[in-house]
Amino acid sequence: MSRRGSKATLPMTPFRRPAVLGEDPSDVVVCHTTKQGATRAYDFGQLPMAAAMQRSLALLFAAKCTNGSWNSLKTSMGTWRHLHALGRFWAGQETPPGDVPDLTAGVWSAWRLSRNTRTENGYNQVMVTQLLLRGDSRLPMEVRAVMARRLPEPKVQEMAFAPDEFREIKAAARRTFRSALLRIRQNTGHLDAWRNGDFAQGSREWVVGEALDLLARTGDVPRRTSANGRTRTVVPHYAEVLGGGRPDHTWKRLFLTRLETAALGVLLVTEFGFNGATMSEMSVPRAVPDSGEKSGVRVYRLELEKRRRHAGHHFESRNITDHGADTAGRLISDALEATAPARAYVADRAPAVDRLLVWRGQGNKSSAAANVVGELIRVGPFGLGADTHAVALWAQEQGLPGKVLRRGRKTVNVVHRREPGQNTQDTHDRVYVLPEPQAQQAAAEVIADGVNDAVEAARRSVLRARLADAPRSGDQETATASCSDFEHSPFTPPGAGCGASFLLCTACPNARIAPVHHPRLVHLHAALENLRSVLDPAAWNADWYDAHARLEDLRQRLGTEVWKRAQQHVSDLDRQILDSLLNGYFDS
Repeated sequence: MSRRGSKATLPMTPFRRPAVLGEDPSDVVVCHTTKQGATRAYDFGQLPMAAAMQRSLALLFAAKCTNGSWNSLKTSMGTWRHLHALGRFWAGQETPPGDVPDLTAGVWSAWRLSRNTRTENGYNQVMVTQLLLRGDSRLPMEVRAVMARRLPEPKVQEMAFAPDEFREIKAAARRTFRSALLRIRQNTGHLDAWRNGDFAQGSREWVVGEALDLLARTGDVPRRTSANGRTRTVVPHYAEVLGGGRPDHTWKRLFLTRLETAALGVLLVTEFGFNGATMSEMSVPRAVPDSGEKSGVRVYRLELEKRRRHAGHHFESRNITDHGADTAGRLISDALEATAPARAYVADRAPAVDRLLVWRGQGNKSSAAANVVGELIRVGPFGLGADTHAVALWAQEQGLPGKVLRRGRKTVNVVHRREPGQNTQDTHDRVYVLPEPQAQQAAAEVIADGVNDAVEAARRSVLRARLADAPRSGDQETATASCSDFEHSPFTPPGAGCGASFLLCTACPNARIAPVHHPRLVHLHAALENLRSVLDPAAWNADWYDAHARLEDLRQRLGTEVWKRAQQHVSDLDRQILDSLLNGYFDS
């Protein structure tokens, strides 16, 4: 039997990964390209340091760009800024290091002391630069020793939003996004009716539908260029029925603006606790197969990426159910509806691009493929994602505080969900929970309750009866000890007499335990041990654990020898009394 198919034709030239850094020693330009296609070049020749040091740092930088350590331009750009600060510091020294092997512990200590490490920027300048230099095997050991000294992390300045602030932010984001959703929903309905032939050809409604169809397919309504070629205005035929040629009358009918998408991003963060990058780069949620067909309840699967996680843990998925209005799943349904026309345009021209958040910019250019500007993916006039700058502009327009995404995420994960959101439990506790004042205030009551529970548990399990050499005259004998004050029991109201179980005598400060009671209590301890071997652990813990723990405490206080002697003096009367006690004959 012959094998099916045939071997694929090999390429004429072998594959070579695009060079990040040239092989020429004089070449110190590093190109960092992310998996999204974003590219940025860094010319290390601009750093104020010796040529040998420029080449060494360029090699270390290039290694980070190629081994998967840096997955975004934001990381490489941040490191580049810190290297500039390091270069300026070295340039101000009397003897700047010529290369990595020339670096001394004194120079590095001076760099470390010159930074204000109590701030996030100063701390990162030291930590990021030393992490990069450690990758060079020529780094002197004395410098490594200085780098290994612990550097305290700066105190977190960002706090979660107060409840009133958080509600105000969510309400503002809902207003912005809701108005956009209703606008797009109305015009999408008009477009569907036009495509179904519901309007008479040539009527005003039909012309509006035709304009919307052209807008959906091309990203803009038909325009004509002026004689000088500088301006492009909407064709009067369409401008008349649409109400004008401004964005509010044309492309906003079907597409979100950048700030409306930012408001949608804020809603996603305040609902699910995503970080900014995860929210911005989230792919289009897909409905789980067979969901919603019979019950009307749709279940969406969210595929999320967290680039900073270690290998094998970059991706996770969540199932979100649309139960109706004001549910997390309904937000996903609304987001899909509001972005559907823009996503259809992008999918037609760049099928490989898969993003939920798509918005239209002010420009009118068209393109047949995706292009990357910085880290922002653009397809013609459309942009993908909701960057922090757009969110900051939206917050400023609404009169809201800054850093809405970071503080909103902290509010959700620390105050509301109270569990990690794409972080380890250690990071969640150390970075987010412990420095947060609201978490500290909430923990105070929990800690107090825990202390009270611990004290109460100790009181139940520690012997409180007093040890005596002999019974005193006037004491009343019980099944387990003698009582010095029957009328004033801590377990019953004053003056009513003690009505507690004789098992609680060991937990009562009015009780006296003399040597005459030792054999009976030793036998009770053995009986409880026997019950443990035959009862369900939960039942034994509920009924007998406290009494057994107090007898264990008594055994420790009396000592091994006294306990053994008491075992030898257990009488038939002791056994009869305890048998009645354990069978509940004394409960009445």
